[in-house]
Amino acid sequence: MTRPVTLFTGQWADLPFEEVCRLASEWGYDGLEIACWGDHFEVDKALADDSYIERKKETLAKYNLGVWTISNHLLSQAVCDHPIDERHKGILPARIWGDGEPEGVRQRAAEELKDTARAAAKLGVSTVVGFTGSSIWHTLAMFPPVPPSMIEAGYADFADRFNPILDVFDEVGVRFAHEVHPSEIAYDYHTTVRTLEAIGHRPAFGLNWDPSHMVWQGLDPANFILDFADKIYHVDCKDARVATRDGRR
Repeated sequence: MTRPVTLFTGQWADLPFEEVCRLASEWGYDGLEIACWGDHFEVDKALADDSYIERKKETLAKYNLGVWTISNHLLSQAVCDHPIDERHKGILPARIWGDGEPEGVRQRAAEELKDTARAAAKLGVSTVVGFTGSSIWHTLAMFPPVPPSMIEAGYADFADRFNPILDVFDEVGVRFAHEVHPSEIAYDYHTTVRTLEAIGHRPAFGLNWDPSHMVWQGLDPANFILDFADKIYHVDCKDARVATRDGRR
């Protein structure tokens, strides 16, 4: 089965959407994985203006491009993150950051992620790729010693925040593909297992497989595919290599 090869627009968000479409078409891509920042795809406008999505579709068609996935990594990072600080202010829309009070930021981000599912359904795509953030990533150094109860509380916090979001994803027939990545609730094999357990293996929540992060974490990307094959909803295919101290491979 031939699968479409698309360009993720996040690294090109400083360029206008139509310019990215033109470039991707010239480079031979089948379509785009559209990022929800820059002017590429604005969730609030997609839901408020009935013509917004039609204009996006017209631009894609002009360059013979399809769309199967949208991505909202920056917004979704704030759903579970701790601490919420100036780093988040730099990546979030002002209306989500608000006054910067951490819990308010998390709740606004959660509502926007629900709206992302609704906007994706309007666009006609079935997968949203993103992050989760994590209330316990800062404990990874494990000193001072971290009690198991603190880790369990982190996964309970994730489940409490994401289950209502996934309810909306279920309602509109869209799936969330979490990118397993450092700083997220699932960042390696064992934390992925624990994350899926925390939400009862809900079908609405799956994985985005990106081997580049796994390579420099010392994980085996191929075995990850084998172990989580039924949960991989999307693939971001970036390459990576580990360099020695003197810069050689």
